[in-house]
This record gives sequence, structure tokens and C-alpha cells, in this order.
Amino acid sequence: MTDAVPADGALRRRAWGLTSLLVALYVVNYADKAVLGIIAQSLADELGFNSSQIGLVGSLFFLTFTIGGFFAGALNRWLSLRWALVILAVCWAAAMLPMVAVAAFSVLIVSRLFLGFAEGPSSALLHTAAYSWHPPARRALPGALLAGAASIAKIAIAPILAVITVNLGWRAALITLSVAGLLWCVVWLATWKDGPYIAGGKQPKGSGDSTSVTSVSGADEPAVPWVRIFTTRTFISAALLVMSVYALVTVVLTWLPSYFEKGLGYSRLEAGSMFALPSIVGLAMMLVTSVVGDRLISRGATSRKLRVIVPSTGVLVAGVLLVTLPGISTPALAVLVVSLGYGCATSVFPLFNAAISEICPPRQTAGTLGVFLAIMAIGGLVAPYATGVIVDNASTPAAGYATSFQIIGIVASVCAVLALVFANPERDKVLVRRDLPVGAHAT
Repeated sequence: MTDAVPADGALRRRAWGLTSLLVALYVVNYADKAVLGIIAQSLADELGFNSSQIGLVGSLFFLTFTIGGFFAGALNRWLSLRWALVILAVCWAAAMLPMVAVAAFSVLIVSRLFLGFAEGPSSALLHTAAYSWHPPARRALPGALLAGAASIAKIAIAPILAVITVNLGWRAALITLSVAGLLWCVVWLATWKDGPYIAGGKQPKGSGDSTSVTSVSGADEPAVPWVRIFTTRTFISAALLVMSVYALVTVVLTWLPSYFEKGLGYSRLEAGSMFALPSIVGLAMMLVTSVVGDRLISRGATSRKLRVIVPSTGVLVAGVLLVTLPGISTPALAVLVVSLGYGCATSVFPLFNAAISEICPPRQTAGTLGVFLAIMAIGGLVAPYATGVIVDNASTPAAGYATSFQIIGIVASVCAVLALVFANPERDKVLVRRDLPVGAHAT
């Protein structure tokens, strides 16, 4: 696909300004996910929840999150990106409030189920919106910033939520997130326009300020059968890998503060603040690999090397680190191992998202990423509850958490090997388009 769309300074500034707005929404998105981990022990103390119950709530969230992800393509067809994301953000804000009114296990389950369903399509739509402002060869960095929103939420927002929870109570933390989501909607409605590189879904009249460059970007390339995309070796092996790494991410989101507090002996405020440590490493790794990767791909390096081999190798390193965790008895060293393992693994998200966006025609980006990210979320469906069961049945909380991380490390290592063997975006991009008419291929 050509990158010949004009790229003057004003266009670049607009692209990065709107990308920053998308990142801000993703920060709110991940803060909504992470708040359960921040308030878990407060809920347990006030309402008498055990680890299995907290884990069940975490996993049920990812049940509806997975289901919701399959609706990304439909939302992209029915609504413009502008209104689809506003509706989702308002739903997230509303989902925070039932527990404030009625604190009960059943209400917590229902509110998290609703939140999961509303958040399911968001990642694919956010990536589609960001990719609409960036050509294919330069998508790893905006993808890294979006994926890094999880890290930003834990670095910048989690300590604030921890302080609010300790000083004002867990209800105040939920209200804070609800207000943040509504404020974002106001800014978004005043500023967003679709970019030139991906044709959006339902376009409002008069929104075609970039239609003059759409044909140049290849957004008018014919669609192909969905099964052809979803059965490529790249899609299947990449989906397995990100699923395994997402299991790690969801365990960190749900359980890391509890691990630091109950397993390693840190105070509640220390545990909430240290929630950021793995994310600092992860954000640094994602930005470095994405910036370097985009530059090298623009200079002719293959996508397989930079968007498959590099992140898959990082997951292998993470797996080795996590496997050692049960043998570590020093709290500070355990924190270091989890942080490095998390950091090495999470660069898989922006790089594999960019790789998957290469293999499909531009008009099918939202649907392809929606299915890809919905499959990814299956890791979150299993891991939080399984961790809670393991902790409840372990000799000590520390041993339970360490065993859970070890199991995830083993599974992720196996999936990384599969991706190293089978994933090849350049090969599968050609295979997906093999029957298109001459001249219909993106250049």
C-alpha cells in the first residue's frame, strides 16, 4: 500500500493530536479495567469477598468483553467512529455507578458484565481510528501508544485511584472514573474527524474532508471473504500468542496489588502505587520497539522480522522469567521479575496489531481487528478466575500468585514458538488477495 498521502506539518500535527485524544480514551478504558484490582481488597474487607469471588468477577468481565469484541465491525458499519466511541464511553461511565448505589456481589457482577460488553468493541475501533491517520508503514508507534494506554493508566492513574480509595473510599474511585469518561466525550465531539488512510463506516454528510486522498491510500480496495483472513497462519498463530499474553495482562490488572499486599507484604498504599512498575517497563519496551520498527520498515526491513520475530522473542524471555517466580523468596526480586516479564511480553500488542492490519484490505480493518482482539480477550476470560482458585487453594497467597504467573509463562512460551514458526504478514497479505482483479491490490 502506498504512503503517498500528503504529509505536511499541519496534517502530521492533526494526526498526532487526534491520536493523543484516542490514547486518552484508552487510558480511561484501562483505568476502568484496573480499578477492580485497586479496590479488590477494600471490597473484600467491607463485603467479605474471597479470592475466588474477586477472580470470578474479573473473568466474567472478559466473557462479555470477548462477546462485545465481535461487534466492532458491525458498529463500524452502522455508525461513524465519532458516534460509536461516544456511545461506548458513555456506557463505560454508566457502568461505574451501580456499585456506588448498591454494594453487593450480584450488582458488582452485573456492572462488570455490562462494562465488559461495552468495552469489547473499543480496542478495534480505537485502532481503526488511529490507523486512519497513519499509513501502514508507520502504524506501530500509534499502536504502541494505544497499547501503552494500559501502562499509562497504571503509571499515572492507578496511584491516584489508590490514594482516593485509601482516603475517600472505593466508591469515590468509581465516581472519578465515571466523570473522566464523560469529560472525554465533550472534547471528542468538538474535535474528531476521520483520517485519510482507512475508509470509516457510516460517514456523516460533509465529513469527507480527506476523500481526495482515499483512493491513494488504498481504502477503496475490494473486500475479500472473511474466512480467508481468519484462516491465515499469521492470524491464527498471532491470536494464540496475544491470547496468552493477555492472560498475563488480566492477571496483573485483577491481582497485582493483591499479590504485592497479601503475597509480598507491602502496605495497601504501597501495593497500589507499585502497580505502575511493570507498566513502566512495558511502556518503555513498546515505544522503543515500535519507533525503531516503523523506521526500519520504512527503509525496507520486513514486517516478519520486526513485527513477529522481535515481539515473539520478547514473550519467550518473559516466559522464562515468570517460570522462575515460585523459587524467589525476596519480595523486591519478585517485583522485579514480574515487572521485567510483563515489560518483555507486552510489546506483542502494538506490533502484532500492526501486522494483522497489513494482511486485510483497509475496509475490513475494524472487523479483522475486532475478531482478533475478541479472541485475545479469551485469555482474560480464564486467567483471573483461575488465579483466584489457585490462591485460595495454595499453601500461602505468595505461592498461589507465583504458581499462576509460572503457568502463564509456560503457555506464553509455547505460543511464542508457534508464532515464530507460522506468522508471516507479507506472505499472508498476498494469499488473502490472491483472487482479486488485476489493479485491485493495494500498492
